[in-house]
Amino acid sequence: MKEKTKETAVKAVNKKSNKKDIDNFIDTLLTKEPAEKKQKPKLANIKIEKLKPFEGHPYKIVDDESMEELKSSIQEKGLLNRIIVRPIENTDEYEIISGHRRVHAAELLGIKEVPAVVYFIDRDEATVLMVDSNCQRESLSPMEKAKAYKMKFDALSHQGKATSDQVGPKLTVEQISDNDSPSQVKRLIRLTYLVPELQQFVDDGRMKVSPAVEISFLDEELQRDVVDRIDETEIFPSHAQARRMKQLAAEDKLDYDSIVEIMSELKPNQVEKLKIPVDSIRQYAPRNATPKDMEELLIRLARENYERQCRMRDDDAR
Repeated sequence: MKEKTKETAVKAVNKKSNKKDIDNFIDTLLTKEPAEKKQKPKLANIKIEKLKPFEGHPYKIVDDESMEELKSSIQEKGLLNRIIVRPIENTDEYEIISGHRRVHAAELLGIKEVPAVVYFIDRDEATVLMVDSNCQRESLSPMEKAKAYKMKFDALSHQGKATSDQVGPKLTVEQISDNDSPSQVKRLIRLTYLVPELQQFVDDGRMKVSPAVEISFLDEELQRDVVDRIDETEIFPSHAQARRMKQLAAEDKLDYDSIVEIMSELKPNQVEKLKIPVDSIRQYAPRNATPKDMEELLIRLARENYERQCRMRDDDAR
């Protein structure tokens, strides 16, 4: 059997190679030990003092009303779902993959030990699992989700499953998210290129995601110019304004003065509008007048009245 396998392997080797080299190569293949099987996950109760947060994880742990509800639930029912961890190499400690909030709540309650599932996986595998386990939460902020997707993308890149350093068109929803479309994933990952101040504006809801994505293409110095202008005026760029900045930056024509000029322009939603019910003026307009006709009629009447007032003032002045 070994001779037959050896004969088959010979055919797969470059025919021009030295026969002795071929024999040595094949013998190495046939005698090589099988790859070590990965250890299966196991259940364990782990002391909280042995648990460490996942390095660089983007999720905020806040002592808010939601945390109080989680504490009450744990106090009443215990930890219903096991946290997910992995062993930290060369230590007796574990890195939390999923369950940071539960561990924090348990710690606040004085609980010393929590139930866990231990996965024997490397850092990149743990990153993917960490993102997939947490992105189902509805309470994630835009930047939490953006940073999580970026971490998963980088992990897949290390594993050779992503296309490149940039989020390219081949990046599918199956690779990064089961919930967001590929275009939304790309938009969110772009937010990680914003300076911290702009990221905070996005998380606070003060800056919309669409203009933030456009501004993410500016270099750091120009982004900080945008931050300075926001601090000075409390005015945030619209999507159209951000797109113009991006275009000018691509042409190497954007500077602080042009940012000021663009952000000083009046936005459509800042223009005051007068709303008058059509029925209130229909009786004074021609029978077949459209709303546009009525608008023009009102403007003409207002202009004529203004001009009449001006003439009257001129007459009085004489």
